[in-house]
Amino acid sequence: MIITPNTEELLLAAAYNNAAWCAAVCRDGGFTAQAWSSPRPTPLYYPDAVTLTRDTDTAALLAGIDTAAPHASVKDSFAVLDLAPLGFEVLFGAEWIHRPASAPAAAPAPALAWSRISGPAELEAWETAWDGEESTGLFHPGLLTGDARDAPAAEGAEGAEATEKTGEIAFLAGRDAEGRILAGAAANRTGEVVGISNVFTADGTPDDEAWAGALTLTASLWPGLALVGYESGDDLDTALRHGFTAIGPLRVWVHSG
Repeated sequence: MIITPNTEELLLAAAYNNAAWCAAVCRDGGFTAQAWSSPRPTPLYYPDAVTLTRDTDTAALLAGIDTAAPHASVKDSFAVLDLAPLGFEVLFGAEWIHRPASAPAAAPAPALAWSRISGPAELEAWETAWDGEESTGLFHPGLLTGDARDAPAAEGAEGAEATEKTGEIAFLAGRDAEGRILAGAAANRTGEVVGISNVFTADGTPDDEAWAGALTLTASLWPGLALVGYESGDDLDTALRHGFTAIGPLRVWVHSG
């Protein structure tokens, strides 16, 4: 894949957007020019660090996380790090994706009724639908207000800076006539892009419904902004069908100790 200056800008924006999402969910950590990292173990599915540049200093990056914690992980946003000599192994690879603001509206139109989650009870129901089991509180109510740092760690200038960097967040839900959440996604805006993540559908609901609904609702919430995210496998194929383009690889490394 040829990386043009414009593509590189999109990759930087996508990496930053994803780091802001991780910071918001984890309610911990801090940003440098090269990475976001958390000195304490992060929740399941979330990395302990996300690189923001191609030339991230590996030693400084790993010094900022607890590599002795079980499953310590690093999201290598540009797939350029070699962490194998340091006790890590590749957990998975994926592709960053981008959909320009000028892309046509989602087609076909979503069949479910789509809306933005508006309260803690709805968020709990959204997480239950996303996970397929009971909510664990991974997606905390602070995410609904943009106050992603409502834990004590938010005190001081560092906490204020991290809150500012989380941008705007929305949980999107597609409901049937009985009000059951059958599809959904999360969206977070940073700068001139909106990140799409955690796209899901319930059994029996077509995967295309989640993307069509999320794209339609996101366009109404943040008109005129490009969309970014990352996917792999069948999920990547579905995203590409909905107007996204793969713009570059990433890797997630996990400590094998």
